[in-house]
Amino acid sequence: MGDEEKRPAPRQVRIDHRQVRVLAHPLRTRLLGALRVEGPATATTLAELLDTNTGATSYHLRQLAEVGLVVEEPDRGTGRQRWWRAAHDVTSWENTDFDDDPDARAAVEWIQSEQVRLFVEHAERWFAVRDQWSPEWRDALGMGDAFMTIPSTRLKELQAELWQVLERYRAEADPGEPGTEQVLVFYAALPLLTGKKR
Repeated sequence: MGDEEKRPAPRQVRIDHRQVRVLAHPLRTRLLGALRVEGPATATTLAELLDTNTGATSYHLRQLAEVGLVVEEPDRGTGRQRWWRAAHDVTSWENTDFDDDPDARAAVEWIQSEQVRLFVEHAERWFAVRDQWSPEWRDALGMGDAFMTIPSTRLKELQAELWQVLERYRAEADPGEPGTEQVLVFYAALPLLTGKKR
């Protein structure tokens, strides 16, 4: 694939205090996630997808739009029908970005807890149906872990390198290629808590 044919780099945002406080809501995180996975949609389509009502999706989409996390696609709408899309493909932050703001710090903690909860829920759904998938896919999908002793500076380098690999694979992906599936790649680096204090 030539450089001119590659998809553009993902649109990324390092969220600020206001954005993180708005995002820390169960329906808003699900709406943003759905727009990233499914693509542009109307409030009605999202309500059906997320098993809620159109009034709630409309309200929370406007809240996300006020802080620039979703944007309207005016060329798609007809009459009163409004189409929305995620403003970014990737949302990031550093854990210390919100040390001076207890409300934003609590919002980040909620978002991270929700990420773990959704991952566990997603993994359990996969375990329930994995026998229905081909051996090729069952071998390609899965989880693993690694233990290491490493300073924080090297761990940050490792995470940056892993992210670059993920972005390269995403940029090179061809959704039209036969046999493709949408996959969730979840990575985490957590301390092995053994009673030591840092």
